[in-house]
Amino acid sequence: MKLVKFILPSEMNEYFDLVDVALDQYDDEQRLHLYLDEKDIKPENQPDATPNGFYEESCLNDFPIREYRTVLHIRRRRWKDVDGKNVSKDWQLVAKGTRYSKEFATFLKEYLGYIPDYGQVAPETISHKG
Repeated sequence: MKLVKFILPSEMNEYFDLVDVALDQYDDEQRLHLYLDEKDIKPENQPDATPNGFYEESCLNDFPIREYRTVLHIRRRRWKDVDGKNVSKDWQLVAKGTRYSKEFATFLKEYLGYIPDYGQVAPETISHKG
């Protein structure tokens, strides 16, 4: 999957694995869904943390690829610390006040002068199959 490093935002390549890809059509819009799971790397300062599944999937818009609107489906890992409390890494992947990747929101703001509101990120989203 060498091509993935050219498609995904840079920090996602380092901390997430692409686990699935799907295409769909909603009304007249074609969408590409990229499913990403956080890599199995313990949170810093938590060497004794144990895996505890994933948090609920989050969706955000990213740069379109060809004629496809691109939706990133991100599952962050959940860990338990030695006291049994849930812990996770704090990823700053989404531009504040939006459902866009930081890089895509920056591009839209610079190119358009504003960030358009496309409403819901991915209506009738294909559920994660992983």
